[in-house]
Amino acid sequence: MDDQSKSSTPPSAAADGRRPEQSAVSPVKKGFASFAASLQEGFGNFKALVVGQATKMSARNEKEASEADLQTSKMQVAAADAAEDTKKRLG
Repeated sequence: MDDQSKSSTPPSAAADGRRPEQSAVSPVKKGFASFAASLQEGFGNFKALVVGQATKMSARNEKEASEADLQTSKMQVAAADAAEDTKKRLG
C-alpha cells in the first residue's frame, strides 16, 4: 500500500470537507423552495392583474387607465424580481 491510497478524510466526507448531511440545502428542499417562490410569483402576478383591472375600471380618463397599466406592469416585475432573488439565494 502506498501513502496516496490512504486518506485522512473519512469516506463519507464530501470533497470540500463537509459531510453530505451537513450540506447547505438538500436538492429536495431547494426544489420545494423554488416551487414555493414560483407560486409566490404567480400570486403576485394575479394580485397585480386584479388590482390593475380594478384601477383601470375606475379610471375617469385615459391617463388614469394608462397609469393603472403601468402600475400593473411594475407590480408584475416586482413579483418576478422577488422570486428570482429567492431562487438565487438558494442556489
